[in-house]
Amino acid sequence: MVGRMIEASEPGFSGADIPSAAVYDACVRCGLCLPACPTYLETMTETSGPRGRISLIKAVAEGELPLLGPGFVEQMSQCLDCRACEAACPSGVRYGSLLERSRSQIETAVAPTRSVLQSVLRRFALRTLFSNLATMRLAARLLRWAQRSGVMWIAERTGFRDAAALAPRIPNRFFVANDQRFEAQPSLGVAFLHTGCVMHVAFPNVHEASVRMLRRAGLTVTVPRAQGCCGAIAVHTGQMEFGRELAKHNIEAFEHSGADVYVVNAAGCGSALKEYGDLFADDPQWQTRAGRFSSRVRDITEVLDAMHLDSHIGRIDAAVTYQEPCHLVHAQRVSAAPRRLLAQIPGLTLREMDESAVCCGSAGIYNLTQPEMAGRLQRRKVGNIVETAATIVATANPGCALQVAAGLRERGGDVRVAHVVELLDEAYANYNAAATRA
Repeated sequence: MVGRMIEASEPGFSGADIPSAAVYDACVRCGLCLPACPTYLETMTETSGPRGRISLIKAVAEGELPLLGPGFVEQMSQCLDCRACEAACPSGVRYGSLLERSRSQIETAVAPTRSVLQSVLRRFALRTLFSNLATMRLAARLLRWAQRSGVMWIAERTGFRDAAALAPRIPNRFFVANDQRFEAQPSLGVAFLHTGCVMHVAFPNVHEASVRMLRRAGLTVTVPRAQGCCGAIAVHTGQMEFGRELAKHNIEAFEHSGADVYVVNAAGCGSALKEYGDLFADDPQWQTRAGRFSSRVRDITEVLDAMHLDSHIGRIDAAVTYQEPCHLVHAQRVSAAPRRLLAQIPGLTLREMDESAVCCGSAGIYNLTQPEMAGRLQRRKVGNIVETAATIVATANPGCALQVAAGLRERGGDVRVAHVVELLDEAYANYNAAATRA
């Protein structure tokens, strides 16, 4: 998160996006969050848990610790922002809000100390790629060329080994938002499909499956080109103003679309989109619009679970375990819907893994910024998956899919990773294939 550490003589928070005292004072220090926190489970250290981090935030706010003290910066960086603590907290402490605003304070203080080269590279990585999806597609094409040409072999044997292992295999086609409209007959409503940034270049198959499943549920699907990145990466790395810029594009795109519901098939994006009201809490001009927008956002598993799906569903004879994305189960509190959908597939046996809701270590770009802890959590997750003897891991977030797949490859074996919606779509395709053969 920080380029080079500087000595901080000024304590406390200042300017915009200050962590709220009302939020951190709501913590009663009961400790019920600790068994849910992935970094605490790995370190068993108080400061590596939510209760300890909230104490650090309060200490900085009250001038007892410097903003850029190494302990504070390290703990704000080490946290996954997985929100498991929020789901466990009996007092309803909005920990994510504290963390993200603390990171914003650190980023504002550190930014002027970076070299020109560091600033340019960071701006390209965190702003240019995500604000201009044409640039994202160009970068994806370059990555695809590197993967096809063998250039990635060099990266895998140098200091970029971890990044190369986590990089998605870029397919031959992208799913580009271009004002497409896919009619359902009969149509019960209109769903706006969020295509996102990484998803549309790395997982176009998930978008295609999503369109087919939404139409099977009776929803016409619209894919407006005016949409863009949800802003999650920006917010998680302390670039909250940039996150707001991206959020405004999505709010306006939905308002002009005429759609009834904003559908997301990436849990991290869905969580960010549902929190636009909080993102604009200090902006009276946008807060009402943001809150109205977020109230219409739904994960695709929520939508499909609430709709009537026809009975023309084929078999998938496989043992499947479900890996819960943190930002679906903790931030959005969606846990039963994906399981109910998987249970509808004939032949599929759902085997629950231990700690299915403990973070896999992906967490946006956490596996790049905190590779040691991310690797520990990845191995923990893969071990739990292997214990189930499942042949398919179902999930609902691209970062989780990449992290888990990389861990499984490193361990060896033949376990497939797939989105819940891909498995549903595959089951319907199997029915049609069987009917054709008959």
